[in-house]
Amino acid sequence: MTFLSKRINNLSESQTIKMAKLGRELSAKGIDVINLSFGEPDFFTPNEVKEAAKKAIDENYSYYTPVSGYPELRKAVVEKLLKENGLTYTFDQIVVSTGAKQSLANAVMCLVDPGEEVIVPTPYWVSYSEMIKLAEGETVFINATVENNFKITGAQLEAAITPKSKLFMFSSPCNPTGSVYSREELADLVAVFEKHPNIYIISDEIYEHINFVGKHTSIAEFDSIKDRVILINGFSKSYAMTGWRVGYMAANKEIASACDKLQGQITSGTSSISQRAALAGYQSGLASVTPMVDEFRKRRDIVYALLKEIPGVKVNLPDGAFYFFPEVKSYFGKKNGETVINTAEDLSLYLLNEAHVSTVTGEAFGNEDCIRISYAASEDQLRKAVSRIKDALAKLS
Repeated sequence: MTFLSKRINNLSESQTIKMAKLGRELSAKGIDVINLSFGEPDFFTPNEVKEAAKKAIDENYSYYTPVSGYPELRKAVVEKLLKENGLTYTFDQIVVSTGAKQSLANAVMCLVDPGEEVIVPTPYWVSYSEMIKLAEGETVFINATVENNFKITGAQLEAAITPKSKLFMFSSPCNPTGSVYSREELADLVAVFEKHPNIYIISDEIYEHINFVGKHTSIAEFDSIKDRVILINGFSKSYAMTGWRVGYMAANKEIASACDKLQGQITSGTSSISQRAALAGYQSGLASVTPMVDEFRKRRDIVYALLKEIPGVKVNLPDGAFYFFPEVKSYFGKKNGETVINTAEDLSLYLLNEAHVSTVTGEAFGNEDCIRISYAASEDQLRKAVSRIKDALAKLS
């Protein structure tokens, strides 16, 4: 389509959305598809959040909001960061956006000029590379493997830095691997950043509370680099509010102001009702979050044990989020009838059509040897799904 811009023609479709769409198409034909492709808690939004939204409607919170969000919500974020993370910010360093995805895009667009390099450890969340592409930046990938729990070292980071390096972008807990960087591992990276003061760091912490190894550690806790960290978080995962679309960043005032300026020309303020609901979420604390995390931990352990029983699948035990990222390259080159598996995408499509389980190819996350499996589903559905996967893989030879 030559009339469309190069910008959109060069942009890749989200593979998570693509696989969910294909799964829905099969479901519409009456096929029992188990969807393990979406990164979405299968819990309902807490009642206190829903009640706050209803109250906001009745109280006529129906007008434009400040571009960076209601002051009350931004102050609640400041209080949360201080109380839970020991991080000190002022409310004018907080920008509320329409989901953490917009917060990420805002930061990339405000920091990266054409030709500048953004360092991204792989595996990474699917949209990172596409956001960098939209900013006309150059992505430099650092490959992490299952043997190291999909985490990079300071030595790897140092080797990736060039005079054009502008930004480092990562998530912990990580989507798609569930990996969580410890304080010691973050300190190893910080020691490198201290030697390169022109590099900024985007720390995507949207899965902060879905953490099975103890208190979350943010790279923003290291004072030597805090002013260069853009901390990204939101309400979608911890408070089961994916459809409400509320995320935020905490950054130095210059970056926050720039993102306010950009957002003011694109979406302006986030939904007034969603913001009032999010405020109630933070005011209610973690009472609704803890039971959800306990359930995710239980599911993780179940799926881990089941995946380890499948021959040729290499899997590690994730420390957070709600994903597995198993290595499946031992099945490449095998076939079932006319279906030949050459890539992880082939395998994901095969599992969808043969096992009726929707997963996502690891190629979308920067690792062509893996697939992503979400365990944000009921225990019964997960047991059934892994059983189907095991049976479908056994048919490959």
